[in-house]
Amino acid sequence: MKVIASLPLKAPWNELGLGPAEWVGINDIRKRMLAGEAADAVIGSAALVDELIAAGAVQQGSRTDLVKSGAGVAVKKGAPRPDIGTSEALYRALRGAKSIVYSSGPSGVYLAELFKRNGLAEELKGRLRQTPPGTFVGELVARGEADICFQQMSELLQVQGIDIVGPLPADIQVVTVFSGGIPAKSADPQGAKALFELLRSDKAQPVIRRWGMERS
Repeated sequence: MKVIASLPLKAPWNELGLGPAEWVGINDIRKRMLAGEAADAVIGSAALVDELIAAGAVQQGSRTDLVKSGAGVAVKKGAPRPDIGTSEALYRALRGAKSIVYSSGPSGVYLAELFKRNGLAEELKGRLRQTPPGTFVGELVARGEADICFQQMSELLQVQGIDIVGPLPADIQVVTVFSGGIPAKSADPQGAKALFELLRSDKAQPVIRRWGMERS
């Protein structure tokens, strides 16, 4: 079965032994599905799956919500951990950072708009960097290429060489729902349904939670 899936589920997927999958960013999933690529199952943000259903690339009624994940903050392993207990404390930490990276996935899109809305985008111009799709931003921090990073908690947990400071403060937290969908060209729709049921099963939940997510 050919599965095209978003990176946040990679670690729990592998731990559950679910077999091969193509791990790509949300933008790549969108491009490939809209271009008519054949696949048996697709997993991405709920918003993306809805978009693909509206475009006819994914079957109507096939969206299955699987997990939800909040965004977190990380620094290089052993580096001082900034205060991120409130949004204002986090903004102060960003003003003191030399380089900040965030993803181009759902949490990154949200943060880009948040930074623009509160003036930080202009204030931190030249220090803010949005990574290409399909990138674990924590790897840049681990290599010393940035001081602080933002991404889904489930993705930060997959990176060695960083310390996760914690989730975003509650008043600016963003929770993304990741859903499965059955592509219009799926050759194994029943297999896709069974896969989605397994990911939502009680058996899978301890692994899902260990990697920073919850059943949606």
